[in-house]
Amino acid sequence: MEKVILKAEVRLASGKRIAKDLRKKNTIPAVVYKGGLDAMKLQLSVRDFEQVLHTKAGENIIVTLKIAGPGKSEKDKTVLIKEIQREPIKERILHVDFNEISLTETLKVNVPLAAHGEPEGKKDGGTLEHVMWELQVECLPADIPEKIEVEVSGLKIGDAIYVKNIAAPAGVKILTDPELIAMIVKPPKVEVPKEEAAAEAPAEPELIRKKKEAEEKGETEKKEEAPKATEAKKEEKK
Repeated sequence: MEKVILKAEVRLASGKRIAKDLRKKNTIPAVVYKGGLDAMKLQLSVRDFEQVLHTKAGENIIVTLKIAGPGKSEKDKTVLIKEIQREPIKERILHVDFNEISLTETLKVNVPLAAHGEPEGKKDGGTLEHVMWELQVECLPADIPEKIEVEVSGLKIGDAIYVKNIAAPAGVKILTDPELIAMIVKPPKVEVPKEEAAAEAPAEPELIRKKKEAEEKGETEKKEEAPKATEAKKEEKK
């Protein structure tokens, strides 16, 4: 697992206005969590943090925070990215949450699941469908894989790879339900002509058909009786 160093500063104030002012200076408000202890408020450079995200490990990278305090330096913290808050449209980073970790204790993380190769069934029009894009694993921080690859070149149409078929890297335990399908090769879609689809449509049940016919007959009789009733009233007035 790749490790990087990220500079940060202790953030003495908080609130929406403070956070807004920080973002104007290309600085991100951040928080470090550790168990039930009080969270540590930090601020860091947008540019520095984006460089961290552009590594192969992505959000699963181990980060060593070099923290500068007011007038002194704080103790370094080893963290993983817990959550990144972004703007809905521009996706500008608004806030970052970190989890402090120990390099000697196992943890649970989600790791990307990738396919390697091209399914044999693709030659017959099949399509590889990713039912899962990540797996939950448990391991030491240093053993967190950047991704878990699955060989799919031998799959034919209808073949599937279950979680239990996936080999975990050394030191890694897969926690995702082993009976779930991770990937499957789907057959090509067959378009049914409209004429055939209409012909195959199920016929109406007999009772429903008779009920509709009775209702239509009743409506017709009402329409026929309406003019007669009008004529009868005219005769009475005379």
